[in-house]
Parts: sequence; structure tokens; C-alpha cells
Amino acid sequence: MGTLARLGLAAVWLVSGAIKLASPGQTFIAVQAYDVLPSALVRPVATALPLVELVLGLLLLFGLATRWVATAALVMLAVLVAGIAQSWARGLSIDCGCFGGGGHVAAGQTEYPQEILRDTGFAVLAVWLMVRPRSFFSVDGWLGWGRRRAAVEDSAVEDSAETGSSAALGDEYSPSIAEGK
Repeated sequence: MGTLARLGLAAVWLVSGAIKLASPGQTFIAVQAYDVLPSALVRPVATALPLVELVLGLLLLFGLATRWVATAALVMLAVLVAGIAQSWARGLSIDCGCFGGGGHVAAGQTEYPQEILRDTGFAVLAVWLMVRPRSFFSVDGWLGWGRRRAAVEDSAVEDSAETGSSAALGDEYSPSIAEGK
């Protein structure tokens, strides 16, 4: 499941970033349509947004620093959902521009609930990767990142079974270490 979550979220960021990067003028229009940033910040945000999305996508694709990247992705998704929600609450009629396009649309053509639901689904994938970042075919796995924690958790399970302890997984206290085993 972790590999699918990682690759799925990577695809989201890579497609979104590539579409925005291919059409910087439209990305500018989309960012401007939210009407939350000072005009001096619209261009820098419109320029940085696709680059950040591409970096997130590449890091997830390769599985490098997965937990940290998933955390950054969750923050990004929260900001995007907040932007969509504030547009809806203020009565703006815009297309979110999440996958290209964006900008003002006719009243009744907005899809705010669907966009928020979609991004919430992506956020669930990010949370999954924050909790369970280990996955197949990842640089993290090749580097051995996360193995120590997994070994500690496995040891805690074994020690709990041997001693009848009900210590929770991931606890820093390990009876084998504390008792000199």
C-alpha cells in the first residue's frame, strides 16, 4: 500500500507541476484569481508553485525522505484546500487551477466541493506516508532509513510477547535494553 500511495501522490504532483510549468501565464492567472496575495507576490508564487510541486513529485517518485516530503505535501494540500474554501466562502467563481487552467469562470461552473474532496483524498495518501513511509523501490529503503525504528518496533513486539508486557509499539523504553538483555 505504501508504494502505491507514494507513487500515486508523486504522479499527482508531477502532473500538476508539469502542466503549470508548461503554461506559466495561466498559472499566474490562476494564482491571481484567488485574490489573497498582494500583487507583488502573485508572480513569485506562480513561478515557485510548479517547481515545488515537481520537487515533491520527484522526491516521492524516488522515495527519498518520504516522511518529510509527505509532511510538506500535506502542508501544501492544506494551503490549497484553504485557498479553495476561502474562494467558495467569499463567493468567488474560479477554477482552482490545480491541474492547469484556473482563473475566473462563470457562476455555477465552480466545482469547490469536488476539488476539496479530491485534495482531501490526496491528503489521506500524505498522512499514510507520514505514518508508514517505508515502501518498495525507494531510495529510503536502499539507504536503510527507517530500519532502526522498524527494528526497535519489532524488538518491542518480541519483548512484549516474552514478558507479557503491554508496551505500545514505538515506545522508546525497551525492556531488553533496560534489563540488560
